[in-house]
Amino acid sequence: MVDQRRIDDQRWVDARVAAKHLGIQVRSLYAYVSRGQVRSVPGEAGRPRLYAFADLERLRVRRDARAGHGAVAAGALRWGEPVLDSAITAITPRGPAYRGRFAVELAAAGVPFENAAELLWSGYLPPAQVVWPRTAMPHAQLARLLPPTAQPMDVMPLLVQVAALADPERGDPRPDALVARGRSLIPLLAAALASGFPAAAVTRALGAGSVARIALRALDLDEAHAPVLDATLVLLADHELNASSFTARIAASTDADPYACVAAALATLTGRKHGSASLEVSRFADEVGAPDAARSAVRALRRKGQVPPGFGHPLYAHGDPRALPLLDAADRIGGKRARTLLAIVEATTDAKPTVDVGLAALVAALGAPDAAGPGLFAVARSAGWLAHALEQRLAGHLLRPRARYVGAPVA
Repeated sequence: MVDQRRIDDQRWVDARVAAKHLGIQVRSLYAYVSRGQVRSVPGEAGRPRLYAFADLERLRVRRDARAGHGAVAAGALRWGEPVLDSAITAITPRGPAYRGRFAVELAAAGVPFENAAELLWSGYLPPAQVVWPRTAMPHAQLARLLPPTAQPMDVMPLLVQVAALADPERGDPRPDALVARGRSLIPLLAAALASGFPAAAVTRALGAGSVARIALRALDLDEAHAPVLDATLVLLADHELNASSFTARIAASTDADPYACVAAALATLTGRKHGSASLEVSRFADEVGAPDAARSAVRALRRKGQVPPGFGHPLYAHGDPRALPLLDAADRIGGKRARTLLAIVEATTDAKPTVDVGLAALVAALGAPDAAGPGLFAVARSAGWLAHALEQRLAGHLLRPRARYVGAPVA
């Protein structure tokens, strides 16, 4: 389980400091604690209780925002203080923790992706392999509409819309109904990894027994890599309020159906600053060309004050813990492109690789097309999107932030 003192590299302060930070009396602090607005833990060796500084700061930001301090509120949306409560994923120095379970540990233990998704949705980790049902849909007809050059991120939004049109009960608001649609939709997204979405390849892929194996069949790769791909999907399944998950929550807050939430998130994921970041990493590796050219290429970037694409994560000062398992897997599998990426990692001594670098290296090692990187990211993160959509629906309020107007004076 997650040690509260380690979440988000938080500071824990005593009651006097906490009350001073909020500008209140200590007895008022206890009221915030009793309402669950400030976390508190016992002090060590019999010392007084300690209070989470991040919770105190969040309360102060909300108070200032209500008082009209727009700049403070706006800053919260740029890697700033938390803007809403969630029980799904904590960001910690050891990487994301899903419902209290570290993603890197789940991946290392061989937990199947489907089981990790169920954990995100319900808080319960099934002990045995979960098998999701397959939903029939006219993918052959869809395949005829697509050019042979269609990429996974081109196909997935169309698949989602076709699945929505085929589901007359898609507006069912019950939590179980949303989860059921996730179980049927995610395997379809995995099948969309097939280059050009040929009907025969999609049919064969959907006959596999797990999402990881569906993805491997769709990519025409050896199913012996299923454990590695399962681990990859688990590591990517959620990451708190990333851009696409926040988009899914916004859609869910309007009571949009689960297909609409996934479609909105997919659109956000296509950006090169988010789910398509691994493509930028792969392009740089191709420019470098070979492992022995990595050091000089990185030095040239550093002289310009830049780092290679995919290095440095604002939430992980000491490195993204999700990257290492993927880089290790790429190293074991091998291949020139993977070795080039690993050489870039070794040469970049003053910045740490993110999960996007690890994903690009693994895709290269497997011999999959670069477009498989964003596709796998989407398959994995769809579990998180649906978890956030479910939580937001249960919260029951519309997400509608305010803007701080800085335009022409209003007459």
